[in-house]
Amino acid sequence: MDAKSYNILIAGGGIAGCCAAIALSQRGHRVQIIEKQEVWRFKSSGIFVYANGLVSLDTLGLLDPILRAGFTVPGGQNTYFDQSGNAIVETLYPTAGNGRIPAVLGIKRAEMHRVMADRVEELDVPVHLGQSVAAISEASGFVDVTFLDGKTGRYDIVVGADGLRSEMRAMMGINLKPRYSGFGIWRSVHKRPTELTDKIMMMGARKRFGIMPISDDLLYTFGTVAETKDTFHSPIDWPEKMRATFSEFSGPASPFLDELGADSEILFTAVEEVALPLPWHRGRVLLIGDAAHASTPFMGQGGAMAMQDAVVLAEALDIHPCPQRAFAAFSAARFPICAFVQKASRAVGEAGASEDGLNLKARDDDMRRTAQGKVDGFYDRLTELSDAADIILRQNL
Repeated sequence: MDAKSYNILIAGGGIAGCCAAIALSQRGHRVQIIEKQEVWRFKSSGIFVYANGLVSLDTLGLLDPILRAGFTVPGGQNTYFDQSGNAIVETLYPTAGNGRIPAVLGIKRAEMHRVMADRVEELDVPVHLGQSVAAISEASGFVDVTFLDGKTGRYDIVVGADGLRSEMRAMMGINLKPRYSGFGIWRSVHKRPTELTDKIMMMGARKRFGIMPISDDLLYTFGTVAETKDTFHSPIDWPEKMRATFSEFSGPASPFLDELGADSEILFTAVEEVALPLPWHRGRVLLIGDAAHASTPFMGQGGAMAMQDAVVLAEALDIHPCPQRAFAAFSAARFPICAFVQKASRAVGEAGASEDGLNLKARDDDMRRTAQGKVDGFYDRLTELSDAADIILRQNL
């Protein structure tokens, strides 16, 4: 039996929303996006996507333009240094598709979104900027939506892809606020020296400082540090504050910290999580992406989880005869993977936050022995969970 075509509203035009619009439109659904921003703006300077996320982008027809817009790390290599710039160990991330899909790609967030938005436009998906949902109600197999400007619409399905502070969550009657992780993250964008092609991670005491190429010309740095809740740094102070926060880092970090100034592209954000228990839907309204499972950044998997959500949701609607069954199967398939990523990422952050200056040599020695095995173990477990998810998706839940 042919899958039914649904009229679908997606609230939110970030990674999850755009990828869902592409996945669903490609399978014949009538889709539109609303996004509360008047103009799409993306504060995150850069993002890296590992092979499991790139597989989803391949399914969505986005892999080639994403690869052209970003920077593929040769051999998928991640080089670790201590805070003084002494080498600790190198690890390799796995590729996919028998090597056709690279291990890790860095890209400027705005460039990734440009590629996604171009594909959304190619598919003739309407996008309404400056629009958001004011109220939802469900009756007679439809979701009636009232928009903030007073207009109304009727849909078969509504997808909440509106991020960490999802307004759709509250409208669904879910009283869940983001949980502060105890960390802040600093990011900055710089010109990329030609010779810098690896992903670099520098290990300090209770701090991390990373460097990631994001194009032929650019790289971004990202530094994590334990911060008290509600820490605020005025943007005018960001260059000096970021430099001071990571002042003990030298070696590869030095030139980028030294050049921070008033004209630098810098961002500080507090790191929060959302760990929504099942179900992720209420009737014909479903949450995906950060609205359901925002993670800390230590495993670099947040974007990939949103991309996978989009692909799996489209598959679920093909397989199951009604939205509620499809949503239950989707959520049951995705929950173990997203929970695993969140737990692993949180553990990495907490381990780093517990360090002091006395045990760093022991940490570095342990990394030399175990770092590659931990990388392999993480991705092997992701593969196992993904294989199990394929089975769960097809069960009659």
